[in-house]
Amino acid sequence: MPRDPRADAYPMPAYPHGWYAVLRSGELRRDAVVSLHYFGRALIAFRDADGRAAVRDAHCPHYGAHLGVGGKLVDGTVQCPFHGWRFGPDGRCVEAPFAPRIPKVSIGGFPVREHSGLVFVYAGPGEPAWEVPEIPETLSRRFAKPIDDACRARIHIQEMRENIVDESHFQFIHGQREPLVQDWQADGPLAEARGRISRRIFGRDIDNSFDAFMYGPGVMVVRTQGPVVSLTAVALTTPVDERTSEMRMLYYIRKPRRLPFLTPCLKLAFRAEALGEVRDEVRIWDHKIHQPRPVLLPHEKGIRTLRRWYEQFYSPDFAAAPGPTPAAPPCAEHGRNVGD
Repeated sequence: MPRDPRADAYPMPAYPHGWYAVLRSGELRRDAVVSLHYFGRALIAFRDADGRAAVRDAHCPHYGAHLGVGGKLVDGTVQCPFHGWRFGPDGRCVEAPFAPRIPKVSIGGFPVREHSGLVFVYAGPGEPAWEVPEIPETLSRRFAKPIDDACRARIHIQEMRENIVDESHFQFIHGQREPLVQDWQADGPLAEARGRISRRIFGRDIDNSFDAFMYGPGVMVVRTQGPVVSLTAVALTTPVDERTSEMRMLYYIRKPRRLPFLTPCLKLAFRAEALGEVRDEVRIWDHKIHQPRPVLLPHEKGIRTLRRWYEQFYSPDFAAAPGPTPAAPPCAEHGRNVGD
């Protein structure tokens, strides 16, 4: 179906400042250069001679070759496939064949951290002032290997994050019997939303608690506890370019203590029940427009709260739109007569 041009129009900058996971650790071998594309930039990832991860811009400053297309690792440096120039993990040129002296040039890149089985980069000005804490479930033997589900949508990543605090959609997308009630707490770039989800699964009413821990704009860890399934979902949202965002979900299901052999069955049931709901959301995201002043019902407080918190990840000169306009009288234009 045709896209409305407004679906690509957002008042906020495309790339909020913060930490983003661009790879799982196992996807970055010590003998290969990996090509990536995030933040509207062609990137490469590789490991230095000591195995430390590096993420740099992909194009050679000499003549513009893409270092991830035919480039190779030589002693922990990336060698350009076109003329053999080599670049270290800090981006600096360390060799240029036939040059009387090594050129003082470098390729740009990002601060990198690697833990919890993920490679994180910091996108923003200066050095990072905060860190993403380790996620213990990712390395715990009490949890099964993750269900890895990635998708891309034509949506700003802020709206992907707003999804977790959109109280009313849990009924229509996720089968909850009534709007979500949650408690919100924020501490600078970190925030937490707590609540309960009550829904009907396979004909049975299930009541689960959840804690959503947000680490800046790109990383969220959601822990749910329930009588049937307890799991930790690592939600990684990353801008691809000015119009597209990626959401990668890693679902770590806790193995039943007394019946660990049931874990594969739990994973299959979770796939059947939950992943389709995510695809439903992606289809909606692909065509929705951004509402700077959404018409919110009295119980819908999460979106406004999250937007205020999220503003800190933009440049100081960005001014967000004010809150929703007052309720219009009945029969007003477009029928906007729902107050808050």
